[in-house]
Parts: sequence; structure tokens; C-alpha cells
Amino acid sequence: MTPFGEAVRSLRAARGITLKKMAADLEISAAYLSALEHGRKGRPSRALVIQLCEYFGIIWDDAEALEQAARHSHPRIVVDTAGLGPRATELANRLARTIRRLPPAAIEGMHRLIDAAEQPAPTRRRARPPARKAQDRSRAGDRE
Repeated sequence: MTPFGEAVRSLRAARGITLKKMAADLEISAAYLSALEHGRKGRPSRALVIQLCEYFGIIWDDAEALEQAARHSHPRIVVDTAGLGPRATELANRLARTIRRLPPAAIEGMHRLIDAAEQPAPTRRRARPPARKAQDRSRAGDRE
């Protein structure tokens, strides 16, 4: 199952809507909807994600979360390591071979590592040089 499939199934179940009814309402095949939910189909189109948001009446943060789930839901991904070092290529290959055997805790740990790497580096405020601070204090004293 993909993040998108899990999200759609959860939304559908919370509202008590059957897969067949939802597919009919959206004018798509039940087989396609099932394949999306189970991760046997690639990412949905943006138009379908928007249609689902309208169908479930979700907006703002919830709609953004569904769009993000769709972006992260391609079940067969290609990792391009061209131009990277050999350890990066080795890592990509090892992950592809072993991901099915990784325990959930290991996968969550990897997510945390990647989340941290995706965060922008904090910007540091420059402090004024100490000499200038002294000058500013003496000027403030002159004004009093």
C-alpha cells in the first residue's frame, strides 16, 4: 500500500463509503480505485487528487497532505545516482534489495534522517563586533 492509498482508504472508511460507490461517484473504474488504494498503480493525476478533495470536502492542510501523499506514492521508484559517489550507489542498491525485510522502526528511523537532511540549514544572525557596541554605548551616553 502507498501513502496515498492508505489516505484514500482511510477517508473512505471513515465516511462508510464502499469502493464501488466511490468509484461510480467519481466515474472511474472500481478496479482502478482498488489498484490505487493497494499501490498497484502509480501516482494519481493531479486532477484526480483535486477531484478526491472535492468529493471528501477536504481543504487546506488536509488537501495538502493528500497531495503530498500522492507525490510520495509511486510504488516503483528509480533512484538516479549518476554523478554521486560509489557509496551512494551502493546504498540505493542495498535499500532496493532489503526494504521488504526492514522492520518498521528502521524505516521510521530512515524517515527521520531524511527529514532532518531536507530541513534548511538554520541561518545565523551576525552579532555586531564588540568594538562597535562600545561605540554605540558611548554615543547613547552623549545623547542623554
